Amino acid sequence: MTMQSILTEQEIVTDLLTSEKHHTSTINTFITESTCSNLRQNLKDILNEEHSIHENIYNLMNQKGWYPTSDAQAQDVQKVKDKFNSLQV
Repeated sequence: MTMQSILTEQEIVTDLLTSEKHHTSTINTFITESTCSNLRQNLKDILNEEHSIHENIYNLMNQKGWYPTSDAQAQDVQKVKDKFNSLQV
């Protein structure tokens, strides 16, 4: 007798989000390491599609309360901007 495990909707959607994070990271690496401009452009198009999918999954999770977030305080946003700007050459 085998035991079937049934995933909840939340577990499935969480897995989808994790997969999208992996896909975008992998595609980004391919883009930066590609020497063919046509391939690079195609990968950029795919990356944009993946980001759109990622956003849709995140929005679904956020609406269902499975990925709660809060708005950053203005001073925290400014600190990050300042830090990023100090890194640019």
